[in-house]
Amino acid sequence: MSSPMRADLPLRLTRAAAFSAVCVLLATLGHRAAGGTGPETWAFALGGAAVMAVSLALSGRERSAPTINLTLVALQTGLHELFGLDGSGPVLTLAHGHAQNAGLGESLGMLLAHLTATLITGWWLARGEAALWSLLRRLGHHLLRLLPPLPAVAPLRQAPARAARRLTGRGALLRHIVSRRGPPLPAC
Repeated sequence: MSSPMRADLPLRLTRAAAFSAVCVLLATLGHRAAGGTGPETWAFALGGAAVMAVSLALSGRERSAPTINLTLVALQTGLHELFGLDGSGPVLTLAHGHAQNAGLGESLGMLLAHLTATLITGWWLARGEAALWSLLRRLGHHLLRLLPPLPAVAPLRQAPARAARRLTGRGALLRHIVSRRGPPLPAC
């Protein structure tokens, strides 16, 4: 597996906007389907801004499917609670659903429907994430092939091999001495 790529600001904004749009629209449609009315304008704007901030913070690099799904579930729960502030009821209080007379069975069914839709959407977003990064990697490899090749560096010529001779006495001592000629370098 290759190392994770990093995203620059234009790609981060695009990915965060796509994730935010899917997340907020899924919550809005679920809220409308269960309660019959849409969220208040202020709740929609606040929820959209909050989801955009979170997704922008997480969009700096490629994310795994579990990370995408867990983030989507957490954000959907938060949006549902925010959208429930208009009087239709919170999702975490299982005795009360969107309708004021909903029992425990209806509320659990609604919660399971929300969770199923969220996990399917999370899988869809994770597949899109994998496809995007795969495309970017392939594009990067193709662009690298279009670059002109680097100039070839001539190999260093090696000194001709000399017959090894055994040095004795003064020759053996001088063999390990390094001689440098010239004035010393200035101290900088």
